[in-house]
Amino acid sequence: MRFGRLLRDGQRGVFVELDGEQGWVLSAAPWLASERTGKRVQVSESQLLTPVTPSKIICVGRNYRAHAAELGNELPTEPLLFLKPPSSLLDPGAPIQLPARNLSERVEHEVELGVVLGRSLKNATEAEAARAIFGYTIVGDITARDLQRADKQWTRGKGMDTFCPVGPVIVSGLDVSSAAIRCSVNDELRQKSTTSLMVFSPAFILAYISQCMTLFPGDLVATGTPAGVGPLRDGDVLTMTIDGIGTLRNPVAATG
Repeated sequence: MRFGRLLRDGQRGVFVELDGEQGWVLSAAPWLASERTGKRVQVSESQLLTPVTPSKIICVGRNYRAHAAELGNELPTEPLLFLKPPSSLLDPGAPIQLPARNLSERVEHEVELGVVLGRSLKNATEAEAARAIFGYTIVGDITARDLQRADKQWTRGKGMDTFCPVGPVIVSGLDVSSAAIRCSVNDELRQKSTTSLMVFSPAFILAYISQCMTLFPGDLVATGTPAGVGPLRDGDVLTMTIDGIGTLRNPVAATG
């Protein structure tokens, strides 16, 4: 099943269950006890919004061996966690805003599989974590690489406004054990891999996170990026695709 969130008739955040080009309006977020309201909308007549409204966004660094190697980093023995604030979320099609050049001169793309929680998790086993997954989406972990390196921690370099495009939809019931994942900039292929090459699986990551913080329904976990990260510049178009989910596109624009 596929779910989205639309801007419709001035109502921000209408959740829909997608049926081709139409969507059944839901009474609440699909990971909650929502029902169809009986109203249908034409998706093409609405603006797609981020399909998630998380209380927090937890990300995993260096979860693909080749990506750790390309940045000259050792492979972690446990999931390497960091947070992006919900204020960094960006709708499909909306522009990624590059910071002023006196702040950062190196902004890069990272395409990632996103996991959306369907129930709360605390001190969970891996099996319990797997059952708590509501669905999957595409996440762009946009990164000011020079700030990440200079700060020695990742909050500023990864947490800026517009640095977390998500979408276009959430897909539930999807087997992501070996899903192709790709990223292009201006139709130039930059990243190409498969989720089977993750060091830590989504269920393992969720169980690990739950040992230190409670995960709530609707929370978003980004599972790391494969090799091939590269720079973004004013005027670029970033295209991220994961088989079974779809394609997320965002233009890139200079501040101001």
